[in-house]
Amino acid sequence: MDKQAQTEIEAAAFRRLIEHLDENKQVQNIDLMNLAGFCRNCLSKWYKAAAEDIGIELDYEEARQRVYGMPYSEWKEKHQK
Repeated sequence: MDKQAQTEIEAAAFRRLIEHLDENKQVQNIDLMNLAGFCRNCLSKWYKAAAEDIGIELDYEEARQRVYGMPYSEWKEKHQK
């Protein structure tokens, strides 16, 4: 497998993970942290770090919005218990 194919597959898997989390909003971040050792906020931080690794400046709130599909404050109000 070449590097481009690997990148495309990894990107598709990441998008599917984000979709899956979006479809399961009832799963709280604390549940994810307790069971899997990461949560949506972790993904946001990893997303931001990956952007920075390739020279793209991305603030944490923008990264969160990409992971949560909406501003974090809105997600928190609607879905956090």
